[in-house]
Amino acid sequence: MAKEFGRPQRVSQEMQKEIAIILQREIKDPRVGLMTTVSGVEVSRDLAYAKVYVTFLNDQDEAAVKAGVKALQDASGYIRMLLGKAMRLRIVPELTFIYDNSLVEGMRMSNLVSSVVKQDEERRSNSETDDSTRED
Repeated sequence: MAKEFGRPQRVSQEMQKEIAIILQREIKDPRVGLMTTVSGVEVSRDLAYAKVYVTFLNDQDEAAVKAGVKALQDASGYIRMLLGKAMRLRIVPELTFIYDNSLVEGMRMSNLVSSVVKQDEERRSNSETDDSTRED
């Protein structure tokens, strides 16, 4: 029977938890902020490289996002050292931080759908009102 979760997947899940804790407790850089979320981690098969996908919930402008990712990339050595202490791995992966805009895009799409539904309901109520006045 094949394994459901390979080692890289298990390591990436554990890394996601540990990096989130490290970002919350240890990183004091104001560019990163307190509302940084680790949305996912992809680890290479040999566990040498990891892509860490992050989302900044309080910053929506592009300059703040770039500054936050740059701050995380600058602190990647420190985060990697803390990660090595927290996890017992022979090789701690080299971290690359990438901004994940899927949460922001999902919220934008949800708002668009909500506004279209609201407009449709308003049109229906207006057309029903027009129909009832015509019958009288």
